[in-house]
Amino acid sequence: MGLKEEFELAAAESKSLGAKPSNETLLQLYSLYKQGSIGDNTAEPPSNPFDFVAKAKFDAWSSLKGKSTEEAMNEYINLVKKLKE
Repeated sequence: MGLKEEFELAAAESKSLGAKPSNETLLQLYSLYKQGSIGDNTAEPPSNPFDFVAKAKFDAWSSLKGKSTEEAMNEYINLVKKLKE
């Protein structure tokens, strides 16, 4: 199985974890998934200053700028495996 297929499988498995991860872990999953599937965040920051969730997601993804998609995919896969234990 190639990296892309393993990444997609981990993404599917992340939706059926036994226990809901913490908000911090959910942000980590989100940002690694976005970095692994799209690459660096080039979107504009959220315009609503009261949309804290959008800001947190934007900041989490932006913090991974420069990380290769392959590295992000591997980290995502390893995090999902850890959460399944």
